[in-house]
Amino acid sequence: MRLSSLEKKIDGIIRPVIEELGFDLIWIEFAGGALQIYAQDPNTGNLSLKNCSDISREISPLLEVEDPIEGRYRLEVSSPGIDRMLVREQDYERYIGCVAKIELDMPLDGQKRFRGTIEGLNDGEIALKTDTGLVNLRFSDISKAKLVMTDELIKISKALMGANDNKTDTETPQDNTNTTDTKNDN
Repeated sequence: MRLSSLEKKIDGIIRPVIEELGFDLIWIEFAGGALQIYAQDPNTGNLSLKNCSDISREISPLLEVEDPIEGRYRLEVSSPGIDRMLVREQDYERYIGCVAKIELDMPLDGQKRFRGTIEGLNDGEIALKTDTGLVNLRFSDISKAKLVMTDELIKISKALMGANDNKTDTETPQDNTNTTDTKNDN
């Protein structure tokens, strides 16, 4: 998955702050007047509502000063959720055994879209067990990828959330989003 030039600029502005707070910046997307920031606690794979608010509070003034976006926009800070996008190689390692949908930039043997169980990652290739057999997809060729909600994914997500004592079994990572309306007069 690739960032636009604007998203890359925003990444350079906010990543150091988010990492200084102890979180991983997972993904940035600007579309339809909304700047969506997905971050996670590296230990649990999610964020609490307080974490989202803390990140928003720290990056909002920076975005106002640096002013990378013209006009009004809405800032949304959230956890990537259970059925999250897979954007880093380590995401594939973390979710071995889970089902993913993966789309390539260019077809592999005439096929661009794949669905299967993540079997592993080796030398920049994701091993994906599909209905038709095992395929190896180069990470660099992936245009987008996302986990599919399954019992195994829920089990892994609950195990990761168990590391966070502030969560209950009924809370899920996608429950937490902080939204701020932002106006630039420039």
